[in-house]
Amino acid sequence: MDESPARPEPDRGAARQGAAGTGAANRRWRAIGTRALQIALTVLVTWAIFRAVGVSLDDLRGLDSSRWRPRPGWFVASCALLLTGYLVSAALWARMVREMGGAALGSAAGVRIYFIANLGRYIPGKLWQIAGLAALARREGVPASVATAAAVLGQGMALVGATLIGLGTLLQARGPWRAWGVAIVAVAVAGVVVASVPGAFRKITGLWFRLARTPEPEDIRPGPAFALGWVGLYTVNWAIYAASFWLLVKSFQLPATLFEAAPAFAAAYVIGYAFLPAPAGVGVREGALVAFLGPVVGVATATALALVARLWTTGVEVVPAAAFWIAHVTGGASSPGSGERP
Repeated sequence: MDESPARPEPDRGAARQGAAGTGAANRRWRAIGTRALQIALTVLVTWAIFRAVGVSLDDLRGLDSSRWRPRPGWFVASCALLLTGYLVSAALWARMVREMGGAALGSAAGVRIYFIANLGRYIPGKLWQIAGLAALARREGVPASVATAAAVLGQGMALVGATLIGLGTLLQARGPWRAWGVAIVAVAVAGVVVASVPGAFRKITGLWFRLARTPEPEDIRPGPAFALGWVGLYTVNWAIYAASFWLLVKSFQLPATLFEAAPAFAAAYVIGYAFLPAPAGVGVREGALVAFLGPVVGVATATALALVARLWTTGVEVVPAAAFWIAHVTGGASSPGSGERP
């Protein structure tokens, strides 16, 4: 009896590789689609804000370019104070790392790591900054989980501080904006009081870590003053940022007082941050700033100021961060565990 020829065995390895390749391609296309949707939503919301405040190209063309040459003394002072705010943010992160049980990370090392990691904010995707922070901190003997948790928790405290500063612009507004401001003040005060209870604070921070998709450290044992203390520090930090923006406004001789410009800057930051699709709040933050300062300096002037402010904040952050990065890659970074003590 003739035997039929044996059938070749299917190459399961090739099939698995093909399936893996297809899955990777699908994930890549989903990521591209998500990014395109985020950009589309950001553009749409930004356009809606600018349309609502009445910005027109004719108004922008009518601006006197000679007015946009800042007075050097005020401008340098604004840059110096903004840089001080960034340095304070970095020092607060290093202090929180120590308080959460990390290595004795010195302020100098904390500043260097924090600034270099912030360059990740200018790369598409929200994880690069946190990943860079964890990797650089590990070289100083800080567990990646502690470095990441301190950054996430610090960002939450900073948002509360920025909200408290920014409420001034709502409380000065008329109509429903003022009512919203009073309501938010009440909620913010109640939230800080509730967060002063250690058990409630753990639940609030647990929710925040889940929203940030970051594992919550198990060794946080906050005392009653933990939340109040850190919110207070980050509110002072945000007062520095807001005051530096007012100095920028003064450098262009615009008619906005400290109590008009400073809270508007903080409130616009919070709104831009809250709109998650916008990377670094771009567009939405500028639109909110125009909405808040348009009635004070004029819509067209506020639009130009918002664009200048974006370049100003980016430049003051990126230039020292790039210098730290160059020193790091050329061997200027310290060896692990060499961070100086405060």
